[in-house]
Amino acid sequence: MKWMYITVWRCIAILFVLLGIIGLALPVMPTVPFLIVALWAASKGWPQLETWLLNHPKYGPDLIAWREHRQIRRRNKIIAILMMASGYLISWFIPLPMWLRITVGSILLVVAVWLACLDEYKESKEHV
Repeated sequence: MKWMYITVWRCIAILFVLLGIIGLALPVMPTVPFLIVALWAASKGWPQLETWLLNHPKYGPDLIAWREHRQIRRRNKIIAILMMASGYLISWFIPLPMWLRITVGSILLVVAVWLACLDEYKESKEHV
C-alpha cells in the first residue's frame, strides 16, 4: 500500500513540474506557484525531487522563502496581480454569462488582496 501512496504523490509532483515548465514558455501561466505545489507533493513521496527543487539556482530561493516564511518577492506579487487583472479584462471580450464574470472577478479579487497582504522577501544580489 505504501508504494501506491508514493506513486500518487510522485504523479502529482510530476504533473505540477510539467505545468511549471509549460509556464516558462507561456507568459500567462506562472511557474513558481506550480513548483510550490510540486515541492509540496514531492515532500510527501519523492525526497530527491524535493531536494532538487529547493537547490534549483533560479527557483530554489523563491520556494525556500515560501516554505519557510510564506513570503514572495514584490516583483512576483505585482506580476501575478497584473496577470490576473489582464486575464479578467480579456474575459470581458468573450461571450460569458454575467454570473460567471462576477464569480471569477470575485475570486480573483480575493486572491489579489491575499497576495498583496503576504510578506515580501528581498532576494540577495547573487540571485538577481
